[in-house]
Amino acid sequence: MDGEADGSVTVSEDSGRRRRVHGMLKLYYGLNEEGKTPEQPESLDPCDINGPHFDPELYLNKLRRECSLAELMDQETCMVKQIRSLDSDMQTLVYENYNKFISATDTIRKMKNDFKKMEDEMDCLSANMAAITDFSARISGTLQDQHTQITKLSGVHTLLRKLQFLFELPARLNKCLELQAYAQAVSSHRRARCVLQQYSHLPSFKGIQDDCHAIMDKLAQELRQKINVVVRMDGGSSAKDLSECVELLLQLDEPAEELCDKFLSHARSRLESDLQGLEAEIRPYPSTSALKDASARELASKNIPQMANGKLHAFVDDLAARYFSLVERRIQEEKGVGDNSLLVRALDRFHRRLQAVAKLLPGSAVPNQGTEIVIRAATERVKQYLCALQSFYMDSLTDVRQALATPRLSVAGASLAGELLSSLSASILNQIKSVLASVHLFTAKDITFSNKPYFKGEFCSQGVRESLVVSFIKFLCQSSRQFCESAGDKGGSTPPALLLLLSRLCLDYETSTISYILTLTDEQFLVQHHSPVTPVTSLCAEAREAAQKLLNHYVKVQGLIISQMLRKSVETRDWVNTIEPRNVRAVMKRVVEDTTSIDVQVGLLYEEGVRKAHSSDSSKRTFSVYSSSRQQARYAASYTPSAPMDTNLLSNIHKLFSERIDIFSSVEFNKVSVMTGIIKISLKTFLECVRLRTFGRYGLQQIQVDCHYLQMYLWRFVSDENLVHFLLDEIVGSSAHRCLDPAPMEQSVIEVICERG
Repeated sequence: MDGEADGSVTVSEDSGRRRRVHGMLKLYYGLNEEGKTPEQPESLDPCDINGPHFDPELYLNKLRRECSLAELMDQETCMVKQIRSLDSDMQTLVYENYNKFISATDTIRKMKNDFKKMEDEMDCLSANMAAITDFSARISGTLQDQHTQITKLSGVHTLLRKLQFLFELPARLNKCLELQAYAQAVSSHRRARCVLQQYSHLPSFKGIQDDCHAIMDKLAQELRQKINVVVRMDGGSSAKDLSECVELLLQLDEPAEELCDKFLSHARSRLESDLQGLEAEIRPYPSTSALKDASARELASKNIPQMANGKLHAFVDDLAARYFSLVERRIQEEKGVGDNSLLVRALDRFHRRLQAVAKLLPGSAVPNQGTEIVIRAATERVKQYLCALQSFYMDSLTDVRQALATPRLSVAGASLAGELLSSLSASILNQIKSVLASVHLFTAKDITFSNKPYFKGEFCSQGVRESLVVSFIKFLCQSSRQFCESAGDKGGSTPPALLLLLSRLCLDYETSTISYILTLTDEQFLVQHHSPVTPVTSLCAEAREAAQKLLNHYVKVQGLIISQMLRKSVETRDWVNTIEPRNVRAVMKRVVEDTTSIDVQVGLLYEEGVRKAHSSDSSKRTFSVYSSSRQQARYAASYTPSAPMDTNLLSNIHKLFSERIDIFSSVEFNKVSVMTGIIKISLKTFLECVRLRTFGRYGLQQIQVDCHYLQMYLWRFVSDENLVHFLLDEIVGSSAHRCLDPAPMEQSVIEVICERG
């Protein structure tokens, strides 16, 4: 309970209801929120209902004395409610934990069974282990004697091998001496020297030791003779041979001082020969009197170090200039770009050896001049790789042109264009990666000159990124745009499929490839953009411009090819005296076939695009002998000389309110836009050719048949079928204006002819 014994304490019903079940029990048992009994001083008041010294009689007497009857009744009611609430809470807790108690009982029962089974298994395991231990002890006891004997025999065998080595040592040393294997002889003698020294008091070992000493004395004598020969020699390998001889003699405990004198004597002789050559190059000035000679000698004796240093610097600079000239000439002969590692290693060795000059001759300009040579070589190498990339790209285009020129079926040729694009793009990208890997050797960590500021900064940003990668991307875009130059035979000889392929290649570069290549370059060379560099957006814009120009030119070329067929078909026919049409002209079938082939070709490289909704009768649109804004029945009944004037007037009025068609507008990068541009050029050319001819009755009817046939197929290629319908309507109407006897063919007859054709 939570009532307080101060005589006038009442417990609120609302507060008791708001308490949680667990909270009531904690309060009842005097626990805090953490489940622990709070450390509070015990109450000694007998009227404290929560205290340990609570006295019910005193508490009741106090209540009867201090409270009225109504208060006593309220207090009783409150206490009854609290008792019931606690009983209810206790019952709820018991119900909630009943399943847990049952589960715990089952778990304990199962654990007892499992432990019983485990105890049986452990007893069995213990018995087995005891049996195994006993069996192992018996085996060990049985083999103990044999094991001891084997150990002794092994020790004896090892000792015999050592003794055999010692007994065979003199013969082994003589053999090495005969074969001049001095290093092996010294190594074998050093291995046995301590043992022979330890057992030298034994006669057999003493004899072996004496024989070995005699052999090694002979070997030392031969080594000294070899040193004398090496000292007299003047070859590139003499220093190495001398070093080996000195090292072997030191291992034989020869006097180190004597060996050092011989070694230094040889080095001095080599230096003396170089100094003599230097002195031969330095010729004294001619003297006119002995006094001048004496004064010159006195001056030289006072400033010998300064004079020698100056002459040495001049001599080194002179020879270095000649040497650097030869090095640069040799580097310029390296035109091949197949393996760059040999050149980089050669330059690294060249640069590394020049660093020793800086230590021997402080203040010399030779190391800096050598670094400049390396920088020029790296820059020239980048230029060579750029030329190689450009040459590779042009050769690849030549291969593509040859593949496109091979006669194939239309669909197969279109599929070939997609394969060629994929192959061309992959080969160019792989070539760029290969070139970057070769150029990256100049910045490798194990190359000494890669730590120079130039190779950490300017070479990476300006040399590789700008002069190589960016320059190649610009070259690719510029060389691709050159195919759009149609002046003379140059432009006319470019296959249209190549224009389409290059357009897609440039578009792919704009969308992803340029960003990928430059990111790869920046990550591989750790490019720091301290100096101004070409932004990616600028290159992407240039690539998109090239792609747009190529695609526009492709549309123009394909449109002109189809237009040329239509032009010849109109100009080479006598439209006044032609026969009644019975079939669709072959040129119209060829136009539809070529358009279908172009559609397949473009569809393999570009997405479909957006089309306007087609009507259900798109392939069955009819054409009047005049423009679509006029009613055929109005003029078909009576064709008078004044009628053309009226129809021309109405036609011109209609054109004022019709939508203007831009024939040579820029196309979008999708198949529908490309095909729309080609068909606009073709039909516009057809219209212009019709306007220059005069037609008879059957000529007009043939135009009707041809236009209906084109309408049956061309509407599905364009973004808006009304465009094709409008141009074909204009062609039929223009033919009617120029017809001497405008008698149009029945639409049903036209449909039969076209379906049959």
